[in-house]
Amino acid sequence: MLFDFFKVKRECSHRNVPIDVEEAYCPDCGKLVRNKWYLVRCSCCNIKRKSHIKYNDIIPNTNYCPNCGSTDFYVEELSNINFMDLNYAVYKKIVVQQDHFVTRQIWVEESEEQKFLSMINPKEFAY
Repeated sequence: MLFDFFKVKRECSHRNVPIDVEEAYCPDCGKLVRNKWYLVRCSCCNIKRKSHIKYNDIIPNTNYCPNCGSTDFYVEELSNINFMDLNYAVYKKIVVQQDHFVTRQIWVEESEEQKFLSMINPKEFAY
């Protein structure tokens, strides 16, 4: 029972998924992983603040804004990352739940013989 308390839950950290793509499949676990970029801004003066991820929450590195001294901040999700925001942005690797299955359909052209046989009513030639 004591060993159950110290049992480590092993989950894939998706370390081999590159960060320069929007989404990719993890080569270790096979799940679809999406990279999302976030930027922390001050609520008062709207300046960019350096941040980090702690317990899956995005928080600024300092408690107070260095520009205005406010403690309020908000997290902005970026659609794409640019060079100017790279120093302030943090990213999360989020597993995408795939609810749909990929289906493939194949269409085959009918040959002339099949078209002719489909035009004949089989009930007429029943013996």
